[in-house]
Amino acid sequence: MLRLIREYAILTAATVLTAAATYFFMFPLHIAIGSGTALAMILGTVLPIPISVISFTLNVILLIVGFLTVGREFGAKTVYASIVLPLSLGVFELLFPDFRSLTEDPLLDMMCYILLSGIGTAILFSRNASSGGLDIVAKIMNQYLRMDIGRAMGIAGMVIAFSSILCYDTKTVVLSVLGTYFGGIMVDRFIFGLNIKRRVCVISEKSQPIIDFLLTELHSGATLYESIGAYDNVTRREIVTIVNKQEYRRLMDYIKAVDPRAFVTVISVNEAQYQPKNPNESKKRTKKDGA
Repeated sequence: MLRLIREYAILTAATVLTAAATYFFMFPLHIAIGSGTALAMILGTVLPIPISVISFTLNVILLIVGFLTVGREFGAKTVYASIVLPLSLGVFELLFPDFRSLTEDPLLDMMCYILLSGIGTAILFSRNASSGGLDIVAKIMNQYLRMDIGRAMGIAGMVIAFSSILCYDTKTVVLSVLGTYFGGIMVDRFIFGLNIKRRVCVISEKSQPIIDFLLTELHSGATLYESIGAYDNVTRREIVTIVNKQEYRRLMDYIKAVDPRAFVTVISVNEAQYQPKNPNESKKRTKKDGA
């Protein structure tokens, strides 16, 4: 239950951040950076309907497509985020009516929007969710065309960015296109940063305590290789494991404590597919080995 609450608290925070970036930086100067909300903003210039209502309507249509093509978990989380996003925009509209730009500079507004929305969008995608709109289209392209999320967002968003020429001046169109392009790059960069793991290789005279620490404390796995040192021609065990950022710090602290002379190499890994270890299985294994 606590895990579920934490999951949806993160989804809420990421969605509200995306909504704030949109309302405070994209809306005031009409920078139509490619997204479902940008399309709603463009339609809002020709339809006598609040942008939040248009955004909600577009999301409903795309959500149905997302449920049918991507999956139930993604669909359910995206439904939640798609409700929170227009509600957040509606709250901002009530609290800050006729809001004007914080910076009065289109370029600065674009940069602020790209940074904040990039963080929010990357968090949502890393949790197998999205804020709806064109993000659903990008997810579909990612799943079926094996395309990076950021690149997929850029391609889908360019259609919206170029359509802004029907409503805005040339300068705004150029900023919209540039914002869409760099926004996709930013999302990919943040996603890689959130998902990055470390491949740690350890050669130590005290390999068994390190293996036990991996299995029982970090509940992680490891692969063992025989390695022969060229200097002394002695055969030793090489431990290879994949850990996340928190586990990496704990592992390095433990290695330094148990064997300061251990030989360690570390490589960053952007993506890893594996079955997480069950802590209960690790405890059973430890009891069995000790019996």
